[in-house]
Amino acid sequence: MRFQLLGPLSITDGRDVVVLPPSKPTALLAALLIRPGSVVSTDHLRGVVWGEEQPTTAKAALQSCVLRLRRIFAKYGIEDQAVVAVAGGYRIQADTETLDLLHFRQLVDRAGTSGEEAELYTLRAALALWQGPLLANVPSDLLHRDEVPRLAEERLRVLERVCDIELEHGRYRETLVDLWEVTRVYPAHERFTEQLMLALCRTGRQTEALAEYRRIKEHLREELGVDPRAELQRLELAILRGDDLGAVDTGRAPVRFGLRGTHPGTGTPTVQEHERAAHHQQPAAPEAAPLPTVPGFTGRVREVKALTELLTDRQQDAASVTDMGTENRSPVAVLSGAPGIGKTALALHVAHLVRGHYPGGRLLLPLTRPDGTPLTAGEALGALREASAGQPGTGPTLLVLDDAVHPDQVRPLLAANARGATIVTSRMGLAALVATHGGTVHRLGALEPRESHALLTAVVGRERIGAEPSAALLLASVCGHHPLALRIAAARLLTRPRLRLADCADWLRRDLPARLSLADDPRMSVPLTLDEALERLPPALAEAHLRLGSTPHDVLTTGRAAAVLGIAEGTAEEVMERLLDAGLLEEGRPGAFWMHDLLRAHARRATALPPGPVPDPAHPSWRERIPPVGRTSPAALR
Repeated sequence: MRFQLLGPLSITDGRDVVVLPPSKPTALLAALLIRPGSVVSTDHLRGVVWGEEQPTTAKAALQSCVLRLRRIFAKYGIEDQAVVAVAGGYRIQADTETLDLLHFRQLVDRAGTSGEEAELYTLRAALALWQGPLLANVPSDLLHRDEVPRLAEERLRVLERVCDIELEHGRYRETLVDLWEVTRVYPAHERFTEQLMLALCRTGRQTEALAEYRRIKEHLREELGVDPRAELQRLELAILRGDDLGAVDTGRAPVRFGLRGTHPGTGTPTVQEHERAAHHQQPAAPEAAPLPTVPGFTGRVREVKALTELLTDRQQDAASVTDMGTENRSPVAVLSGAPGIGKTALALHVAHLVRGHYPGGRLLLPLTRPDGTPLTAGEALGALREASAGQPGTGPTLLVLDDAVHPDQVRPLLAANARGATIVTSRMGLAALVATHGGTVHRLGALEPRESHALLTAVVGRERIGAEPSAALLLASVCGHHPLALRIAAARLLTRPRLRLADCADWLRRDLPARLSLADDPRMSVPLTLDEALERLPPALAEAHLRLGSTPHDVLTTGRAAAVLGIAEGTAEEVMERLLDAGLLEEGRPGAFWMHDLLRAHARRATALPPGPVPDPAHPSWRERIPPVGRTSPAALR
């Protein structure tokens, strides 16, 4: 049995939860659990249970209260956690398996000393242990006055740290979810307001950021008669002046993320005073990092086989000499496809499979910052050289270049890693890179039904999936066999052990793709991923995608696209090619294209327009509004 103190005081066996009724034994138990393993004096316990108006027979009454608590333990089969009478008071033993408060503290301690991939994930897991208003069912003024604020402060410190990490890595929209809530619960907490203002500014919402400053200023003056602290005042002044606030300066060791948006990193930063708010700072380039693992990877059998063969034959191929007397090129593999389709997961999985062939190590280098802006080739080279200098091994290195947006980002890195091999992931096709440097290309689509079933089984468990085989197939179909969507649905099932697969599938399909997101981690979200993908496109091209996705046509041809967009067929063909290259369309037979069901559902929600209206041909030329192919200047990436 496990006691849950971080919320209404309750007891659980892992399946069922019993919330204890408000009573004196409940208050007694709370007082003992707050100090697990320690002797709690009888004087303190009497104060907890009766307050200042204690009965004349308080000693006997306390003994009677302990007896009632022991009867509650017997009722629910609690045998390992006995209330023990000792000299001067009582004690109850607990550990991380039997008390959520100790589990929370263990996770926080572990996060502070964890490796480069685990801190944010571990802190989020710690926060997830909090289940609602602290000790809401415990009738004790003393505990609510002295203990509840202290325990709540532990949670706030962790949440502040989580928001610092999110801000450090440019996840401003995700951070807003936490910050809106906590600033309403704690309206005088200046640090959270400062973080909220930063997040709002960096999502282009300066007006709301200034409104938050006015809110806390008025609150502090009315309640305490003081002004906001100097950091907040300087931040407000920087916003009013229109200064570029630059990258978050935490004043501590940077937190590195092995995999952007999926595998968080480590460190302990807090946002420093904004002394330098008026000075522009380019967001720091992501650092190359050791490879995170991909739990529950399934499917992609053909691609895994082809990539493994390519990368393990490297030594023989690299040493072979052509008739011209020059060495063959180092192996290069390009993985392309739609957002969230599993490109990075496949690259990391294969990199782990071939690790024995690369004594120089394996490095992951994101080529796009968290805010979606690409690294220049010089920035990427600098990050690669710094990471390579710290590699313990010697010999060939396997480099995973994640989320490339242009061939010119990649070419200098291939030259720098000429003795090794490289896997490049990109939403773009990178045809120009393949034309100049060769290599294999794998365009990833949705999983096969059997692969989706295998993924759900690997994550959720064979027993639960096997109990509802038809519902599992339906759930995979509702998710469009899209890897990110499947993992989100699987995570929802894992956290809700009583939720039937059929009910989950029915609930999801009633509002696709909006419900394919996780409340405790907004980064795990299909809509957010697709929104971010559209933000990278020129506005007119993004608009074209949304209009095409909102049409009733399952198959899109150049003629149909021209009619929907009100443009010439030649321009429509260019638009379709651009969307195909961006991973937002798939190609069937020549001249026929189709859009994944989740992308179509997202487009319909985004447009909120009836499908199929033909735009006014008098609108400005689409060709003028859409930048030409290769709109990212190669010179800008050098």
